[in-house]
Amino acid sequence: MVRARAAAGRHQQDRPQGAGRARRRSLQARSRAPTLTEESPMLLNALFPTRDIGTDPAKIRDWAQAAEGLGYHGIEVADHVFGAAPRGDWKPTYSEHDPFHETFTTMAFLAAVTKKVELCSGVLILPQRQTGVVAKQAAEVDILSGGRLRLGVGVGWNHVEYEALGTEWKTRGARQAEQIEVMRKLWTEDLVTFRGRFHTLVDVNLLPVPVQRPIPIWFGGSSDAVVKRAARIGDGYMPIMTPEVAEPKIAMLHEHMKAFGRDPAK
Repeated sequence: MVRARAAAGRHQQDRPQGAGRARRRSLQARSRAPTLTEESPMLLNALFPTRDIGTDPAKIRDWAQAAEGLGYHGIEVADHVFGAAPRGDWKPTYSEHDPFHETFTTMAFLAAVTKKVELCSGVLILPQRQTGVVAKQAAEVDILSGGRLRLGVGVGWNHVEYEALGTEWKTRGARQAEQIEVMRKLWTEDLVTFRGRFHTLVDVNLLPVPVQRPIPIWFGGSSDAVVKRAARIGDGYMPIMTPEVAEPKIAMLHEHMKAFGRDPAK
């Protein structure tokens, strides 16, 4: 099922989830239980403050447990391997002075110090990483968390980071689509043989397998190409947008889903 997470769900990260849901719950209790066709309460995720929290493990643990205690549905961990200094007229969104905790390692730590919050990469820059390693890391986090992982993926914006990691910038969209196909096979099949544009696998497998087979994959990003890709192969869509920008993008997502024979309501 492809679901669109509204921008408000990403930008209201300073508001505890429980506070937003308490009144709705009390109203339901006085009337009747909601049906599946009625609007569900908005689920809020807390964005892991990777640039601000520092490197004290105790502080990271306390922050995660506080987020869980406040009732947040999940914790999202951003991804960058390298920072980059400005080059001429090009200025990166994040500079060489901004620290980023490694995404999978951080989520594994969070899995150990929490009990029920969803853990989500928000988002992993998938095309600049090796596919089999990502599949392995994601499976391990899903195992250690008891099936709480949601893999958010994007294609990134920083060509300097791609260059430094030895990966191709211009083919990132096509590579991402093929990576997802390969990872799903590795998570669900006993032996995988695959020959594609970017990958060749012959009778290989991945053990141990994740709890979720396959792990849900959500797309981040706002380009029309990303929206179409999410509609075709995504399990969800998690852009950072204002409602005004999101409305036509969600409409586009639904139209593409229908064209691909997928029901946006499911």
